[in-house]
Parts: sequence; structure tokens; C-alpha cells
Amino acid sequence: MTERKDQLAANLAKVEERIAAACAAAGRAREEVTLIVVTKTYPASDVRVLCELGVRHVAENRDQDAAPKAAACADLPLTWHFVGQLQTNKVRSVVGYADFVQSVDRSRLVAALSREAVRAGREVGCLLQVALDADESGRGARGGVAPEGVPELADLVAGSPGLRLDGLMTVAPLTGPYAGREQAAFERLMDLSTDLRRAHPAANMVSAGMSSDLEQAVAAGATHVRIGTAVLGVRAGLG
Repeated sequence: MTERKDQLAANLAKVEERIAAACAAAGRAREEVTLIVVTKTYPASDVRVLCELGVRHVAENRDQDAAPKAAACADLPLTWHFVGQLQTNKVRSVVGYADFVQSVDRSRLVAALSREAVRAGREVGCLLQVALDADESGRGARGGVAPEGVPELADLVAGSPGLRLDGLMTVAPLTGPYAGREQAAFERLMDLSTDLRRAHPAANMVSAGMSSDLEQAVAAGATHVRIGTAVLGVRAGLG
């Protein structure tokens, strides 16, 4: 475990240097950007080590992995983010541990989240996942709502019991007009955030940027970056 802790500490330090440098280049204070470590596929033991190293925000994308991990780490002072596409039949479980759901993208999901949050006596923070590669159906390849659908969905979340509208999230698209243009994609998200905050001033979270493009996200104005590989290593099957 000491070897793993040393490895994670070294990786975290490198990521911290990258975020700090990106903030400096953008003329932003380091405190303006929150690091979320994406712990998907990695064990609860890694989550515990990360917590010892000062990490306070972790993210998961599959409930079947996240639920037992969150339960095993329930004693830790962590904020849990759910970042994957969420089916309504998993909502009750996810509401049990997730402080934020960053992948809210349709009205049916909003209704399910609201119902289960009220049942559990919780308030769940919601970010609307914006699909910058949305096709004619209004959906993106990895989920998300088209930019033009943001205002209506935001109003729905804001008016739903048990839910709190906190902002927007996106993943740099692999197809469409923003493919390979991460900076432009994140700047588009910031424009949408500015529009959103006119109607919902408190919805000021902007979650964008991962291991490969965190600098572009920070430059655009992201408040949260979601880093997995750069902290935990290349996942099995992906390297």
C-alpha cells in the first residue's frame, strides 16, 4: 500500500502542478478550480488513499461499481459525483450516495431523481450534461441535452423538489463541429453557463476537462475538472 500511496501522491502532485499552471496562465486563482478524481474501475482502497492525500471530491460513472465503493468509504469526508449516463432504474441507488449528479439530460431522469431525493430526504445537486455533438434527435453520442434544450431542462430541475440546479457539464465531443477543438467546446459551454446564470444565478458550476484537456478547460473558465487516468493510471483494457 505504501508503494501505491507514493504513486498516487506523485501523480496528484503532477496534476496539481498542471492545474496551478493553467490557472496562472489564465489569470485565475488556483482556488477557483476544484479537482474531482474519477475513481471508476479502481478499488475502495485507492479512494481511501486519495482521501489521506487530501482529495475530497471523487466521481464514478457506473452505479454497480459506485454503490459498494461509496458504502465502503462512507466514513470518509468525501463528496461523491455521479458522472455517467444514468438509467432511471438506477436512480434510487445513486441518490443514496451521490451528492451531485453531473449527467442530467432528460425530463424523465429529472422526475425520477426528484422522486427518490424526496423519498430519501436528501437534496441532490444537478448539473445538466450538454451535448455539443447533438444530432437531430437532440442527443449526443455519450448522452447529454442539446444546447437549445438547456433552458427548459434547467427550469424543470430548479422547480423539482429535492433537486438543486448547480450548473453545466460537458465532455469534449469526438464528432461534430467541435471534434478536436476542445478549447472551442469549453468556451461554448461557458457561453451557455453565462446564459443559464441570468435565469438561475446560483447555477455557477462548470464541469469540463479531463486528463488530456484540463488546461483548455481551465483556460475557458471551468470551475471543476474531472481527472482519472492522470491520477490513478491507465485503466485495464484502455492502455
